[in-house]
Amino acid sequence: MSKEKESHDAVCLECGDRIIYGRSDRKFCCDACKNKFHNRQARNSRHFRQQVNTALEKNYFILDSLRKTSLRNIQMSDLRNMGFHPEFFTSYRKIASREAFMCYDLKYCVCGKSVTSISRISVMSDEDICPHDR
Repeated sequence: MSKEKESHDAVCLECGDRIIYGRSDRKFCCDACKNKFHNRQARNSRHFRQQVNTALEKNYFILDSLRKTSLRNIQMSDLRNMGFHPEFFTSYRKIASREAFMCYDLKYCVCGKSVTSISRISVMSDEDICPHDR
């Protein structure tokens, strides 16, 4: 078989070089390019998770500091000014006309443009779980 018949029009996803040998569905020209590509994908995923966790931690700190004060109602705009990111939460539940959100073990309700009822919920221990669920 001639060399021209073995080549195909695929290009490496990492470096963009033309792939001139191997299977017709090959995506990388060499192992180094394959490793670089997958390492970058993993790094981007880790970075995204780190950003989300940082935002959740900040939200938790803000909510917990408000919970410790006597303040039980605050405008969302004021929360945003404190650095709160309302798009990051760990749980959501609709209760009648109110929306209940969780940030780990802190629960807060959003009613209109204000946040109310910031409270800590009890965390279930192993004793709270039914024996047949273990």
